[in-house]
Amino acid sequence: MDDTQEEWFDVVDEHDHVVCQKRRTEVHKARLLHRAVHIFVCRADGRLLIHRRSRSKYEFPGVWTSSASGHVSAGENYAVAAGRELTEELGITTQLHRCQKFQACPDTSMEFTVLFECRWDHEIFPDPGEIEQVKWVETDELANEIQAAAEKFSPAFRLLFHWHHQNRGK
Repeated sequence: MDDTQEEWFDVVDEHDHVVCQKRRTEVHKARLLHRAVHIFVCRADGRLLIHRRSRSKYEFPGVWTSSASGHVSAGENYAVAAGRELTEELGITTQLHRCQKFQACPDTSMEFTVLFECRWDHEIFPDPGEIEQVKWVETDELANEIQAAAEKFSPAFRLLFHWHHQNRGK
């Protein structure tokens, strides 16, 4: 990707206020604070969709993570980014519910992260450039699997899933 095609992110301060905009590579290289979204897609029976990241991904290749996730582009808000990522990665367009905002930290790759959730009982169309595999899982079984083999899951997903598992239904 050349400089004209590279994504631009809002760089933010410790209060999530925009201070400037920089290219993706600059933001990641300098570990600057920026923004991301994660979406948990749930079925009516309570199962959660997770996906294995493509092995070609720079960060956390081949590990399991949220149903969909991605960066908030420069000038974009969290809700718009969540809808865009859900459509791009899974071919889903639906109403999203904002669940929780998480502080930027090493587990979130220095990203302020907002978790969204939606209900979806229809077909999905995973983007093969982003997603190697998808599966629907029972959340109690997933909690046990994360406990037994945390390294199989991205750090951000583990953080968000723990919160979601403890707070679902509240």
